[in-house]
Amino acid sequence: MVNKVYLKAIIPLVAGFVLASQHAPNIDMLNMAWIKSVKKVSAPPVSPFANRQEYKNLLALQDSFIKNAKAVKPLVVSINSVQEQVENSHWTPLEPGAELPWYLAVKEWVVKKLSPKKYSMENLGSGLLMDAEGHILTNYHVVEDSDKMLVKFMDGRSLYGDIVGVDAKSDLAVIKVSSYRDFPVPQFGSTKNLEVGEWVMAIGNPYGLEGTVTVGVVSGKSRYDLGIATYENFIQTDASINPGNSGGPLINLDGQIIGINTAVAELGSGVGFAIPIETALQVGEQLIKYGDVDRGWLGVGIQSMTPELADSFSLSKNVAGVLVNNVQKKTPAERAGLLRGDIIIKFDGDQVPDSKKFQNMVAETKIGKRVKIHIMREGREKHLWVKIGKLYS
Repeated sequence: MVNKVYLKAIIPLVAGFVLASQHAPNIDMLNMAWIKSVKKVSAPPVSPFANRQEYKNLLALQDSFIKNAKAVKPLVVSINSVQEQVENSHWTPLEPGAELPWYLAVKEWVVKKLSPKKYSMENLGSGLLMDAEGHILTNYHVVEDSDKMLVKFMDGRSLYGDIVGVDAKSDLAVIKVSSYRDFPVPQFGSTKNLEVGEWVMAIGNPYGLEGTVTVGVVSGKSRYDLGIATYENFIQTDASINPGNSGGPLINLDGQIIGINTAVAELGSGVGFAIPIETALQVGEQLIKYGDVDRGWLGVGIQSMTPELADSFSLSKNVAGVLVNNVQKKTPAERAGLLRGDIIIKFDGDQVPDSKKFQNMVAETKIGKRVKIHIMREGREKHLWVKIGKLYS
């Protein structure tokens, strides 16, 4: 039975093969004609390096990333801050009169077992060398309440650091390490002419992965009112920033430090924030010199202008500035002649967009400096001169 089935199956196959062999020349001719037609309509292969100049530009960009990473990585440190904690245990006594011998024995044993236990909490972050003396700029939240800090360099050295000064209002801090040799010094840039879309590089130690380099662009400027710090003026970037990156540098294509990486909106969101280097250095240098930060002060209560407020003052609804709603006695503002109801539109030559920005502008102004401010009063523009005072905590 098996042989018959096999023969029945193979006979049609043999017959088909014979028929195909008889017509093979015709099939080959058809195939050749089709192949020739395909060759005629197919586009020529495009070389990935057809445009040599674009390729050279990409290589130049890549080389700049490599060069900058090599130059800046030795300036970046890993900070392991340790906070000592004590866990207290409590003994709940029995009712009065229950101090029996067995109870006292049990109590003594339990108290020994429940004696305060010490444990450590560690916080990992990054930092940037500021100068050859070993001052390191980082974020306040990296070293907050730390009892000791271990600073690790890219060359493998580990040194203990001491806090020089902290400024919670800007989320910045300076620590110092000592060594037998000078430290490398960074090249600082400027954010004055920084443009959205510029390439930037972030270097730090996310999740303890030392010397991690990420690349992105400047996504935005002058970001504030984010709830990160009291004084905010952040650079926004999509260069990946993760836990452990805080305190590390943000770098431009020239290898210059333009910011201190500080926060991320949400892990994996591609929305990170860095403190402009001008602000970071201003705070850092004061912490080194005085151990504290001086900020400018006027002595006024303010609120941002809104279309409704502008309309109530018979002004254009798109007018920008801040409304003075209170002038404190014996303050720089009162001495300058500012009045309740004045609208401040320019400060020291710069436009005032809103109250948060104005707060930063005043705070960053040198104490004792005479500043020209432009105001709107009763529908007319005028200017006043004010001598900046010192803000006391």
